[in-house]
Amino acid sequence: MLLNVFQELFTWLMLFIILLNVSQRKYPATDRKRRATLLLAVDFLVIYTLIALGAVWKLPEWTGWIFLALGIIVPIIFRKTFWPFRLHCSKCGKKLDYNHIIGYDENLCQDCYWEMHPEEKKAAEEKKKTPEEILEERFVSADRVDDIPWDDWEPTETCVLTYVTDNDRVLMIMKKTGLGSGYINAPGGHIELEETKTEAAIRETKEETGLTVSDLEERGTLRFQFKDGLRMLGYVFFTSNWSGTLIDECEETKPFWTDIASLDYSAMWEDDRLWLPMALEGRRFSGYFIFDDRTMIDSKVEEEEEEESPFSDEDTAE
Repeated sequence: MLLNVFQELFTWLMLFIILLNVSQRKYPATDRKRRATLLLAVDFLVIYTLIALGAVWKLPEWTGWIFLALGIIVPIIFRKTFWPFRLHCSKCGKKLDYNHIIGYDENLCQDCYWEMHPEEKKAAEEKKKTPEEILEERFVSADRVDDIPWDDWEPTETCVLTYVTDNDRVLMIMKKTGLGSGYINAPGGHIELEETKTEAAIRETKEETGLTVSDLEERGTLRFQFKDGLRMLGYVFFTSNWSGTLIDECEETKPFWTDIASLDYSAMWEDDRLWLPMALEGRRFSGYFIFDDRTMIDSKVEEEEEEESPFSDEDTAE
């Protein structure tokens, strides 16, 4: 009788234990629980074998119940080895999900497990990152210009700067708001949708100074990588053709003429002193910079011999 009942259950019990053991392989730090499922399988097999032998040897049926009792008592005595599974987190008491019940020997919920194993959490997060997120991390973590893959670098903002000259003078502005407020700079701003960089340079100069400029010459490009994730591409224009009357100031800027020889580079962004003298001499350049807020971390400025900018005006109809 007992053998028949156990026979019916044995196949299903063993199949369940085997499937459980196989599924545990996908979880890290589960050796103890995987070993426990194997021990349970051995225990069931021993009970089944003893009961079957008892039937073959024609032992009294009560001996089968003794074998069954022993098969239950042994796992109870060594329950820490046979049954390391828990339904609740051993640290915070939170109810565990199925994965953490059958896997992870420490019987911790996911939050507690990450807290105790930050290196595994970091590795898991790395696996979930998209190529774009990995690339973004490379951008913001770089401390050297040469560590940034510039071929994959794309700006989050695109802007223009326009230097208007009048013999030995150059038109500058005092930035009153926004990025670089309090600094001296050239008139400029963002390229708007469906606007070319030249059109943006003319518009921004008009808005910030009141002057209308023409015959703009592009002399350089600036690429800024900020630690907060901002990536800015700037186009630098020069012109000596202008008309109109200089305004006193507007909401964003206060324009003024200053002698080129007496430019106060200490009141500008740190990168200006590296490329602006070159640009004022009529030389073309490309600049690459890493900034942490207003502090320049690294820089590289290359002079270009080509007369034509590597970026056409049509490419920047933003």
